[in-house]
Amino acid sequence: MTDQDASASLPNGLPQPPIPQRLRELLKDYPGHLARIQDDLNNIVEDPFKSTPLFEQAIWALEGRTSAFIREAQAELEAAQEAGEPNAIAKAEAKEELMFSARSANDGLGDLKELREYLKIHKDRIG
Repeated sequence: MTDQDASASLPNGLPQPPIPQRLRELLKDYPGHLARIQDDLNNIVEDPFKSTPLFEQAIWALEGRTSAFIREAQAELEAAQEAGEPNAIAKAEAKEELMFSARSANDGLGDLKELREYLKIHKDRIG
């Protein structure tokens, strides 16, 4: 899922929440990563915690998922280093750097206005 499917809706009838644009751009070559982020955001809209603001839940989900991507990239780098394969090492280092960018509040998580607006518009229908 490289581009958000605007026509897709959730069981509660709401459209899927938007993945932040910069995050979509950074992870365009990782559709599985984007799908995992979309699933996390969908879960918030379908079954939110009642005592925590929705936007805060969304931030936590994005931070948690992108942190998991970093850990996965670090494991790939470690495996490539153990194998001693220069091409695999270079690829894994680039992926790790990309995942750190995705996790950064100054880059991948830097502009969450679209997501905030979605949650604000649909707050009465969420949960």
